[in-house]
Amino acid sequence: SAEKGEFEKPKKKSASIFGYPISIFFIVVNEFCERFSYYGMRAVLVLYFKYFLGWDDDFATTIYHTFAALCYLTPILGAIVADSWLGKFKTIIYLSIVYAAGQVILAVSAIHDITDTDRDGTPDNMTFHISLSMVGLLLIALGTGGIKPCVAAFGGDQFQDHQEKQRGTFFSIFYLSINAGSLLSTIITPVLRAQECGIHKQRECYPLAFGVPAALMVVALIVFIVGSGMYTKTAPQGNIMVKFCRCVGFAIKNRFRHRSSAYPKREHWMDWAEEKYDKLLIAQVKMVLKVLFLYIPLPMFWALFDQQGSRWTLQATTMNGDFGLLTIQPDQMQTINPILILVLVPIMDSLIYPLIAKCNLNFTALKRMTVGMFLAALAFVCAGLIQLQIDETLPKFPSGAEAQVKFINMIEGEAISVNAGGHVYELKPFDVRETHTDTHAQVCARGFEKGGEPQSAPTEADSPHSSSPRFLNGWTSKLNVTVGESSFGDIVANNMSVYVSVGQGEPQFKIMDASGNECVFTQSLGFGSSYTNVIPPTFAFGENCAASIRPIMDISPNSVHMALQIPQYFLMTAGEVVFSVTGLEFAYSQAPSNMKSVLQAGWLLTVAFGNIIVLIVAEAATLEEQWAEYILFASLLVVVCVIFSVMAYFYTYIDPMKIEAQFAHPDSDELKRKGSFDKNKVHDPHGKQRKDSDSKYLFCSSRLQI
Repeated sequence: SAEKGEFEKPKKKSASIFGYPISIFFIVVNEFCERFSYYGMRAVLVLYFKYFLGWDDDFATTIYHTFAALCYLTPILGAIVADSWLGKFKTIIYLSIVYAAGQVILAVSAIHDITDTDRDGTPDNMTFHISLSMVGLLLIALGTGGIKPCVAAFGGDQFQDHQEKQRGTFFSIFYLSINAGSLLSTIITPVLRAQECGIHKQRECYPLAFGVPAALMVVALIVFIVGSGMYTKTAPQGNIMVKFCRCVGFAIKNRFRHRSSAYPKREHWMDWAEEKYDKLLIAQVKMVLKVLFLYIPLPMFWALFDQQGSRWTLQATTMNGDFGLLTIQPDQMQTINPILILVLVPIMDSLIYPLIAKCNLNFTALKRMTVGMFLAALAFVCAGLIQLQIDETLPKFPSGAEAQVKFINMIEGEAISVNAGGHVYELKPFDVRETHTDTHAQVCARGFEKGGEPQSAPTEADSPHSSSPRFLNGWTSKLNVTVGESSFGDIVANNMSVYVSVGQGEPQFKIMDASGNECVFTQSLGFGSSYTNVIPPTFAFGENCAASIRPIMDISPNSVHMALQIPQYFLMTAGEVVFSVTGLEFAYSQAPSNMKSVLQAGWLLTVAFGNIIVLIVAEAATLEEQWAEYILFASLLVVVCVIFSVMAYFYTYIDPMKIEAQFAHPDSDELKRKGSFDKNKVHDPHGKQRKDSDSKYLFCSSRLQI
């Protein structure tokens, strides 16, 4: 508007309470609900991919990080639409509708009863569920990314120029609501997921885990619309990112046109834009490009950081979550991150940074970021070491041309011999033997007169973080077995039930025959265990009926405790606080006053590219061992850390305000000098100086984008 010679209309005075516009309360509630919706959905997403859609770890990780990358690419689109076309208010409304629709579609896609025509608890048309899920996630990525750059700025628009103090308090409350939404959702939604639901057959309740976040997003939209009449709405005034891109594009194009040696060289390639753009804008673009160059190595940090919700969560599914009075779900481990952020930020600001300053150590922003990268690499080394321990406890499934065969001798008082691919085994009564053999080998069992259909062995997907028992009915007639709301169905004589997911602990199994006789069998089950409970021919209903049931362990319980993940979460969160918070503040201090949003967009792009790196490695890497992948990522980040430290060494800190002032006051000898910059201080947009350690106003923006 200023370029057109127009004056901005004064803001209307809105209703207020305690000196704050009433409208901001609607915005804060909206942000809390939206962040709860996003983080709650994302907390259980990778488990939904693996255990509901049936994808393997690598493909589940790939799709998870593709979605995360889209969530950080779309903010640029949202900012351009808001500033150049619709304005912030309409952009938030329209994209929130898209967002809420995506959440509802994702929740519907998780209802297994929709296509479960045979009522066995497994969807019969998985293509339908996958298609619906992808549509929902695409809409969510467009919605959450599109409103990301608008809501905080729209909240700031509600204040008058004289309400600078209230505006600062608002942003503190605003970012507190982000952390509260993130923390509560990562605690609650895994609990909802662990519930069992279904019309025909009970299974983990992903519809509830996605449905509650969807409901919160609808509430967020309604709350925001209710406050419509109280908002101060500013008209779109053009987007600086568009102008930035056009200026850079013109400089490149003009330089290409004049690439001949006949044209004299210019001091900087951006100087080729002088034919169309003023020198102040070109100088501002140069400052931004200087910082963007430092951004090039940063995606590697985010490649490791965002795997907390994918690889680390999948790692937790193979661990023991029994914390005594509490049972922790694998996806609840992500809660450690927001909790540690709230603890570590004040510790860093009030203790660590001042202590370093007293030691006269020049701990600049770029040095802090280097330390943050190194801490993240150490976190992945820890993850790799824990994975080695986990691998020692995991069952060895057959691969390639191998097959796994298990024999159970059900003959009372008589041993049998088994010949499996040339290996002869003797089985005593009610004994079991497991063997790996070639898929085409002949298997013979002599003396085995009682038959039954061959049964499939449990797979990793059958026993994620609960237990999966089944029953073999060796009795003379049909039996029905139930546990809680789950049923193993009717098991005919000399046959096997399917595996049923049961929570760890000591569940009671109710065994009934056609006459109504009942036997209660109690079994101690650990995380991830799998058992075949043999009901022998000698079984008889009565007081001691359970004593004759023989449990045979198919897969041993997870023995590596989830608490061992705490050090890696601590190192990663400490790295985030040192890296992300400092990086945002560094960019803020080095950006021209009108181009801070460009650097914020560049920062979001580093997160997007980091997620792209993960999906490339997950699909392209040929590493068979997960621990090796963790070490690979740690090694790559260390290499990038070294490169970044070299780049940081040659970086010269600037004062954008002084450089801009040279063009505003060209006759001032004092201002013609190149702006010097104190590495230990940061300049805010009002010309005041504050210590580099004072990051309390910026740390929550880390949670805003992560």
